[in-house]
Amino acid sequence: MGNVTENAAAGAADTATGSVAATVEAWIEGWIVSRGAARPAAEPWGWTVDVGQVRQVSRHVLPEPDETSVRKIVAATTAPHTWLKLFADEATVLPWLGPGWHLDEPGYLMTLPLAPAPDPAVPAGYTLTSWTTGGVLRVLVRTGAGHFAARGQLAPTGATAVADQIETAPEHRRRGLGSLVMRTLQNGALAAGAETAVLVGTPDGRALYGSLGWTTRSPMASLYFDPSRPASSGA
Repeated sequence: MGNVTENAAAGAADTATGSVAATVEAWIEGWIVSRGAARPAAEPWGWTVDVGQVRQVSRHVLPEPDETSVRKIVAATTAPHTWLKLFADEATVLPWLGPGWHLDEPGYLMTLPLAPAPDPAVPAGYTLTSWTTGGVLRVLVRTGAGHFAARGQLAPTGATAVADQIETAPEHRRRGLGSLVMRTLQNGALAAGAETAVLVGTPDGRALYGSLGWTTRSPMASLYFDPSRPASSGA
């Protein structure tokens, strides 16, 4: 990847025309800022990111996965908790894997063109706190007693901004807190100068984001290598 701002601006423009590869690149730019991961290493098929966690040492991201590239990566992988992020249907990529590979929860690459909107109202009985550290905007919703209810964060990288780690506690769902977090992050992205918001959502999150105007650009198969366990069914 080149200059963050230039790439993010190009990504924002290309997401409007439906370029999955540009949208994935914009997502990676924001994700590494959000998570404090290493700069991506460009590969012929996409990017490798060193994450540095016990359960995720590194990840290979392929915006347009093909069988030859995936099989080469799989054959060369020996480190447990190496991940693959493949922007394709699970059914397409599963036959390309081998022993020790496991499916994680699927994801969905989504985008939202940003526009001014009123600040969302905080539901009765909750408080909203937000702060920015290291360029990352964080939003926290708590009960009146101070208990955790919901959270999310956002990393602006120029013309695009990536929403990340959106979470609502099970006992506080269906009370509008997810929408509160997302709209607060969206307004923060717009204030930071972003034109397009990007995220990879879970199946449950996809429904919420869709109701808020987000568009699904691509499915994402998420897999990890753990040779101590048998391969996932179909892999």
